[in-house]
Amino acid sequence: MTWLITGGAGYIGAHVVRAMTEAGEHAVVYDDLSTGIIERVPDGVPLVVGSTLDGERVARALMAHRITGVIHLAAKKQVGESVDRPLHYYRENVEGLRVLLEAVAMAPRVRSFVFSSSAAVYGMPDAARDGALVTEETPCVPMSPYGETKLAGEWLVRATARATGLSTASLRYFNVAGAATPELADVGVFNLIPMVFEKLTEEAPPRIFGDDYPTPDGTCVRDYIHVVDLAEAHVAAARALQETPGRDLTLNIGRGEGVSVREMIDKINAITGYDRPPTVTPRRPGDPASVVASADRITTELGWKAKHDVQDMITSAWEGWVRLHPGAARD
Repeated sequence: MTWLITGGAGYIGAHVVRAMTEAGEHAVVYDDLSTGIIERVPDGVPLVVGSTLDGERVARALMAHRITGVIHLAAKKQVGESVDRPLHYYRENVEGLRVLLEAVAMAPRVRSFVFSSSAAVYGMPDAARDGALVTEETPCVPMSPYGETKLAGEWLVRATARATGLSTASLRYFNVAGAATPELADVGVFNLIPMVFEKLTEEAPPRIFGDDYPTPDGTCVRDYIHVVDLAEAHVAAARALQETPGRDLTLNIGRGEGVSVREMIDKINAITGYDRPPTVTPRRPGDPASVVASADRITTELGWKAKHDVQDMITSAWEGWVRLHPGAARD
């Protein structure tokens, strides 16, 4: 099969392209390069520069490269920005998906569609209040326009599949971290690990937003997944759709293990060679105490299981950070 990977020059997208090609699949990258980096696209992998809002360009790419499956990762993904710019997020994430699916529905060779969703669809689940694992049956009540667009995207993908016979998988990512190589590391500073790296590099204390939650150490607990494991989950999903037409999968992508913010900061200090205790600031509105995935369904459905631990995530992410910020390294 030949897979069109939208957003394939991005942080997660580049890892998915790498995993797919190493698995012997043919990949074509479709990316508007607004945040993607052209150097991440491997030699020999075609790149089509364009927006998913451009239906004609998408249709031409599907036809020219004889695409048989799509992995859709291209999207805006910052929760805070989505609150400030909801119309922009709905246009890029929902309308962009609609246009893409319209082109897919008209492309006779395309029979499989993998959608990049998010744990943000759950919002603040009731399960989190009790420390229980979040399953795919947990009610979805997103708390941001970003989460809303991902949930609407799942609905749109599923409705299209019912109407066209498309095989689909919606993959709900939890907290993604790490890198396969320093060159593929995340260059953004929007998630906990790079935010701590930034503070340490600035010789400032990392921040903890609230330490009075009903968790073992009072700080929020989250599930972290290595980006390499995440990419391999895409390979497993893509092959499952190829092998069994008509499938409709909705799967959590996590490790099923929680790590608190304080534990994560302690691990980062130890791995990076810094020794800078965090400072505690007031809670952020809307932060649930604990959100940890149940990863049982993906193991049952696809035989996939995460292989990398939190130490692997921090170590590989730090190597990428030091590559971009050489002065951050400790002797």
